[in-house]
Amino acid sequence: MKNVKFDKVEGAEFSTILRKRVNEYFKENNKTVYGNSKMVIKTVFMLSIFFIPLIIIGTGLISSPLVLFALYITSGFGMAGVGMGVMHDAIHGSYSNSKKINKIIGYSMNLIGANANVWRIQHNVLHHTYTNIDHADDDINAPFFLRFSPNAKRYWIHRFQYIYIWFFYGLSTISWITTKDFVRLNRYKGMGFFKGGAEFRKEILKVLGWKIFYYSYALVLPLIMVPLPALIIVLAFLSMHFVTGIVISIVFQTAHIMQNVDFPKPDENGGIDNNWTIHQMATTSNYSPKSRFFSWLIGGLNFQVEHHLFPNISHIHYRKISQIVSKTALEFQIPYLVKESFFEAISEHVRMLRQLGRA
Repeated sequence: MKNVKFDKVEGAEFSTILRKRVNEYFKENNKTVYGNSKMVIKTVFMLSIFFIPLIIIGTGLISSPLVLFALYITSGFGMAGVGMGVMHDAIHGSYSNSKKINKIIGYSMNLIGANANVWRIQHNVLHHTYTNIDHADDDINAPFFLRFSPNAKRYWIHRFQYIYIWFFYGLSTISWITTKDFVRLNRYKGMGFFKGGAEFRKEILKVLGWKIFYYSYALVLPLIMVPLPALIIVLAFLSMHFVTGIVISIVFQTAHIMQNVDFPKPDENGGIDNNWTIHQMATTSNYSPKSRFFSWLIGGLNFQVEHHLFPNISHIHYRKISQIVSKTALEFQIPYLVKESFFEAISEHVRMLRQLGRA
């Protein structure tokens, strides 16, 4: 991972001009790259969709399994909204110009059962720097039964992954709230992101403490208060995470695991032919650019190209700067990948999973 090097010359002019134009857009329109009142409204809305159903469940007034499942699933959609439209900007540092506010809002990741510090390394550092590079991008470093890159080893079971992938997408946040953070915390320590000894043990205790807090209000309290069998309550809780896992996985995966994106393989010296900006253009795809409401719901992540090029800019600006990016890419004859609808993106994602299973 540390040996991967991008070409600083190839595509340098495009990168320079693109950044200049985007900077000029904010300067000329007297805008800040950070979020505004719209982000505050979205934060309140998404946190409410997540917490209010859990508060209702925690009162113990729910005695119907159907209502219990409905409330947990509603909370699951809220959890996905917090992850995509609130926490995501905050941990990238684009929610506010205040580092303190970004840190506080970033803790919403901990409130939904995962961990902000681990996510920051996995997503901000590894995924955003080494997008679609096998063994470097942690988003495509999958268990043996999943193959997300043509450069990964293929097993016979992969021919069926386009069928069973949805079950494992649904389990993704369940993995986060149980083992994933601890596994990655240990691995990232080995990569030098965390110090060892007492400091590492302190980090583990922090992760554990947040998870205990999350389980306390999201599962333990309902088990105590709700007058229904424990199995029903646990299944309803798992359904919440299954919904969140499906939503988040589809939104993120349809931006990178696609037939028309690149999966660059470093040469023997770790070199990548393009510079970082061109690399992001080649490994990332947009979808459904015309749907404003859909874009609002998923935190602007349908504009993944813009997000990868400018992760320090809040997603509320992506629609506007996408016009600058697409125009500049056309001028330099650089492919600007986009699918007209989310359904089209999902369909191609499925075809790519089938292709990876056969290749």
